[in-house]
Amino acid sequence: MMNDLGKLLLRVVLAVLILLHGINKLTNGVDGIQGMVGEAGLPPALAYGAFLGEVLGPILLLVGWYARVGAGLIALNMLFAIGLAHSHEVLALNQNGAWAIELQGMYLFTAVALMLLGPGRYAVNNR
Repeated sequence: MMNDLGKLLLRVVLAVLILLHGINKLTNGVDGIQGMVGEAGLPPALAYGAFLGEVLGPILLLVGWYARVGAGLIALNMLFAIGLAHSHEVLALNQNGAWAIELQGMYLFTAVALMLLGPGRYAVNNR
């Protein structure tokens, strides 16, 4: 039971924090991401994938319906975010000696952990 509560807590916290980014993109668009994607030599339409990783993925996690898929969408989104906006910081430390992308790393590896662990008992399904 405690393991299931722990998984629920991880799911809800990650989902809410990422969904806030998604809400921002729903209200303000993905123009900035389109620019970064285009500069990377990728089709700018790929920026709309942020909605999968920052809206659909978190909703799947919150509900616990295909939560592993939702976590995977978030992980993929974070890989793109790190690659497009933070690649120069991957091996860097900040002024306090912490990993420069610790927040992005926490989001990424929490999503990967949830992919591996599954949603737990308090979910619509166990996928």
